[in-house]
Amino acid sequence: MDAPLAGASGRYERLFGDLEPLEGDETRLLELAVPGGLYDGGTSCADARETAAGWPFLGQFVAHDITADRSDLSSRADGTQLVNFRTPRANLECLYGAGPVGNPFLYRREDPAKLLLGRNDAGKEADLPRNAEGIAVIGDPRNDSHLFMAQLHVAMLRLHNCLVDHLRAKGVAEREVFNWARREVSWHYQWVLVHDYLPTLVGGELVDEILADGPRFYRVDGSPRIPLEFADGAFRYGHSQIRNDYVLNDGSGALQLFPDLLGFRPIPGSRSVDWPLFFDVPGHPPAQRAKRIDGQLARSLIELPVAITGESEHQAYQSLAGRDLQRGHAYGLPSGEAVARAMGEEPIGPDEVGLAKAGWDAETPLWYYVLRESDVREDGERLGPVGGRIVAEVLLGIIDRDPESYRAAEPEWKPRLPARAERFTLADILAPEG
Repeated sequence: MDAPLAGASGRYERLFGDLEPLEGDETRLLELAVPGGLYDGGTSCADARETAAGWPFLGQFVAHDITADRSDLSSRADGTQLVNFRTPRANLECLYGAGPVGNPFLYRREDPAKLLLGRNDAGKEADLPRNAEGIAVIGDPRNDSHLFMAQLHVAMLRLHNCLVDHLRAKGVAEREVFNWARREVSWHYQWVLVHDYLPTLVGGELVDEILADGPRFYRVDGSPRIPLEFADGAFRYGHSQIRNDYVLNDGSGALQLFPDLLGFRPIPGSRSVDWPLFFDVPGHPPAQRAKRIDGQLARSLIELPVAITGESEHQAYQSLAGRDLQRGHAYGLPSGEAVARAMGEEPIGPDEVGLAKAGWDAETPLWYYVLRESDVREDGERLGPVGGRIVAEVLLGIIDRDPESYRAAEPEWKPRLPARAERFTLADILAPEG
C-alpha cells in the first residue's frame, strides 16, 4: 500500500495510491445531497428482503472500534513528546479503555473486574453509566450518539460482566478473572464479525475465499493501517441501510433515528431495545428489515439535527449524504469506476449509476458507487464485488494482524458461550436464552 497521507494520522493510508482523485465540481456534487435531491429517499424507502434492520448499527459499532482516537504519549531524550497512534484493532477498546488501572472510572469501585452499567428509570441496568448531565461515561463517546449504539454498548458491557460471574463460578483465580473475561468477550465478538457479520454483508463465498487464499489488495507490511477507500468510501455503506422508522419494543410505536432516538441522554425503560425486532433470532418472528442499499438515504439522514452536525450555512452539510461526499472529495479518493478497474472488475455503467440524469458528467464518487453497485449487482441486499472485497479484506486483515486476536493467537478456537442454533451468532450475544 501507499505511504500514509501527509497531515493524516499514522493510522490511515491509501489502498490504491496510484489512482488519481475523482475530478468534478464539489459544489455541484453537494447540491445533489440536499432534501429533494438525488440521494434523498424520502420517507417510504424500500426494505431489503433478507437483511435484518440491526446490521448497519453493528457496522457503525465496528467502525468506532477500529478507528478509536486513543493514543499514547512517549518522550524523546530531549523532552520532545511524540504521539503514538494505536494500531487499528477490533478489540473492544471502546469498552475497556486502558483497563481498571488506567481508566478506573469505567469500572465498579467495589468490583473492578466488572464494567459499570447505568440504571434506567425502571431501576434496571439497561443504560450506559452517565454523569450528572446525562452524558455517557464510556471508552468512546461516539457510542452514545444514538439509542442503538448505546444499547449495543450496553449489551457488550453485560456480556463482560456475565462472563466474570461465569469464570468465578468455575474457580478461576481472582487475579486472572478480568483478563480472561476481556479475552473471551473480544474473541466472541471477533468470531461474530468473521462468521456472521461479514457473510451477511458480503456473502459467505467471498469470506471463505479470503480466509483460504488471503487478500488480493489489502496486503499489510508491518502494522496495519486503515485505507481511506475503506473508511471514507466502502464502509459508509450502512448509511443507505437506515430505515425511515423503527419499532423498538411492543409499546414504543414507530420512531425515527433522528431526532427521536438521538443520544447523549438517559434512555428510559420505555425505549429499551428488544433485539429480536432487529436481528433474526431462532424461535422469534423475523425481525424488521433494513432499507435496501440503493444509493438513497432516509429523509431523517438528509435532514440531520443540529445536535449532530452543528450550525452550518450550507444545507448539504446537514445531510449525511453531503458529509460522506465531501469527505471523499476532501481526501482525494478515486472514482468508483477507477477502483473497479484496478481490482479487475467490470464497472457498472453510467445508466446504472444514474448521476448523468442529475447533471453530473464525471465518474462516480467511490461512496456512491459502492451503494449503486450493491443495488445493481446484489439487489441491495449486500455489497457488490468492489465494496464487498474492500470491506472484507480490510476487516479480516485487521483481525489477522492483531497478535491478541483469536485468529492469530489460537486459530482453532471456537465460541464457548451457548448458541441457539448450530453456530454462534450475534443473536447469542444480544438475546441470550434465559
